[in-house]
Amino acid sequence: MYVMAYAPYGAEGIIIRVEADIRRGIPGIDITGLAEGAVREARERVMAAFRNSGYTFPPDRILINLAPAGVRKDGTALDLPIALAVMAAAKMVPVPDNLMVMGELELSGRLRPVRGVLAATVAGLKVGIQEFIVPADNAREAAILAAGRFSGAATLGEAVHALRIRAETGSLPAFEEASLAPSGGEARENNTETPGGDFAEVRGQGQYKRALEIAAAGGHNLLVFGPPGAGKTMLARCMPSIMAPLNTDEAVEVTRLYSLAGQLAQGLSSEMEGLITRPPFRSPHHSASAEGILGGGKTVRPGEISLAHWGVLFLDEAPEFRAHVLQSLREPLEDRVISISRAEGPVRLPADFQLLLAANPCPCGRLGMYVPGLTPAASPGTEVSCFCSPEEIRRYWRKLGAALLDRMELRVGVHAPKIQALRQGGEETSAEIRQRVLKAVAIQQERFKNTPVRRNSRMAPGMVERYCVLTDEAEGAFRVAATKLGLSGRAFHGVLRVARTIADLEGTTRILPLHVLEALQHRRLGDDPYDILTIDT
Repeated sequence: MYVMAYAPYGAEGIIIRVEADIRRGIPGIDITGLAEGAVREARERVMAAFRNSGYTFPPDRILINLAPAGVRKDGTALDLPIALAVMAAAKMVPVPDNLMVMGELELSGRLRPVRGVLAATVAGLKVGIQEFIVPADNAREAAILAAGRFSGAATLGEAVHALRIRAETGSLPAFEEASLAPSGGEARENNTETPGGDFAEVRGQGQYKRALEIAAAGGHNLLVFGPPGAGKTMLARCMPSIMAPLNTDEAVEVTRLYSLAGQLAQGLSSEMEGLITRPPFRSPHHSASAEGILGGGKTVRPGEISLAHWGVLFLDEAPEFRAHVLQSLREPLEDRVISISRAEGPVRLPADFQLLLAANPCPCGRLGMYVPGLTPAASPGTEVSCFCSPEEIRRYWRKLGAALLDRMELRVGVHAPKIQALRQGGEETSAEIRQRVLKAVAIQQERFKNTPVRRNSRMAPGMVERYCVLTDEAEGAFRVAATKLGLSGRAFHGVLRVARTIADLEGTTRILPLHVLEALQHRRLGDDPYDILTIDT
């Protein structure tokens, strides 16, 4: 007898056939099929759960095989499938062929939630599996795609009861919809590390705000650099408030990735039945490892770049990250996937994210900042004394590297706002900026509706020639500026993509000289930390 199960691995996971065979011999369980530690320990949990749930464990030798046997399996989601496979082999309960089961058993027989339930339903439905039994705590996750075709069980006994009802009626008992409501009777919003904040709370920094608006509308990468206290981080964390929501397909994909990573909160609720509808905003600490950022590990899990899929990866204090971690972002930024090589074969994880970097211009942060009293020779409004040597500054900035900086289509240098600006009001709110972003996104959705492209930043060079049509005046201004700035081929197309987004924000079909000049203005800085000295305070 067998039961279908699922184990998270990479972006797709593995559908596992849990086979059970009962034979004569010393009572016990043998598990084959490259079972890792947590799976091998399942035999003890299963036997205790049998006894404490009121069932008699078969007094025979039991062989459990996890097929395909050549792939390593880890995790606790196979506890319930193993228990039900044993029961089916012992003729204690009937198990249908098109059923997938997931769940971790406590010794008492209660079921604990597991990760990857949404990913399991996606994988199961693809191969024709129509029914699912999952822990009750994962019910909202299963209901996203398998509503009416799953049963949530809180204990081993409830899972057995659901199978017996299924044998009598031909279908699993419907899970109570009331059980899907979050505790307290109030819908809780899913937390995917999306911080709040309104643009109106930040005074000044008009050029930085404009760059964030363009980035949100077109999906462009952005670098902001300047001394501490200028508002780099505060404004960056306001970016989710102006971003367009995910559509249904995007929401399912993002939610599935969070499910695989085990970071999907329980009791989800939204206008789309528990899906993550906001673009993710991930902000890992600069001590993060390469595996944490890119994904991987003994059992491959999505990293930060995959959890930022169709959202933003914000690296604050970017030069403080390890150099090899920063440089490893270059390929995913181009390919929109990350391929992790393993002995069993490569694992591909989606990573279509936009990168937002914030950096000080030097290790001490004082380059370009005036601090009264520290430099008697300096006059107000000029660059202040920096405590770093030229070599330290070069070493610090070199961590970013020219190849990564070339992929940053928007670059902004900022200074701390003046006192007058801090006391003034009248700043645009996030709601006002968001309306312009939504209109620009709608234009792009119509433009790319029959292509796999989502935003202007994803246009291939051939599409740039088709959709980035410049007026004659804009063409002349662009050629002169591109020659003077010495733009690379990537930067050449990047400026045109940004100009296309600016034109979309303005609602114009053709790209005008003003759009090109603004795109070039956002591109001319950032290759050298001393650029901060050229910015008006």
